Amino acid sequence: FFFKHNTAYEIRLSLVGSEMCIRDRIKALRKHCSLKFDVHLMISPVHKYIKAYADAGADIITIHPEATQNLGESIKTIKGLEKKVGVSLNPESKIELIREFLDQVDLVLIMSVNPGFGGQKFINSVLNKISQARTLIDKTNKDIRLEVDGGITLENISEVALAGADTFVAGSAIFSQSDYSKVIKQMRSNLESG
Repeated sequence: FFFKHNTAYEIRLSLVGSEMCIRDRIKALRKHCSLKFDVHLMISPVHKYIKAYADAGADIITIHPEATQNLGESIKTIKGLEKKVGVSLNPESKIELIREFLDQVDLVLIMSVNPGFGGQKFINSVLNKISQARTLIDKTNKDIRLEVDGGITLENISEVALAGADTFVAGSAIFSQSDYSKVIKQMRSNLESG
């Protein structure tokens, strides 16, 4: 689940399985859903899968620089398929990996946990990377979303927003509760009072 600060929330599905199985699920869901599909590809080599996910119905395709031999070419491919482009950095990845490409993307995703499983604790050292990314994004004078995924909770969402994030992915903090709506409203309230 994810939402953007000061806008209506959107749904992000986490689909687990083989690459083909996930692509087929996206294609099947696309027929019944008009929401934006933000597909975060953590597969390598990513370049050979981009067209398949675009054809399946992805609206935004987010890739890791380490998963492609040529980030610039992968970005061009995504744009050529008339999809929005995201680039993602793991907690240990340096911002320099994406610096020269910022004016070509629509979204920067900062992973605030090591990818692999839900329920992990937010890595506080990532706050500095979020601030650095916000500064670089602002210098482009483009409308680029700064999304943070991993360990987002009621307790830290305001701090993450203050660091510069404007889009938040929350899984366990919401789905571990019995009343999802209540948690989402509280997160929004925390952002507004932040």
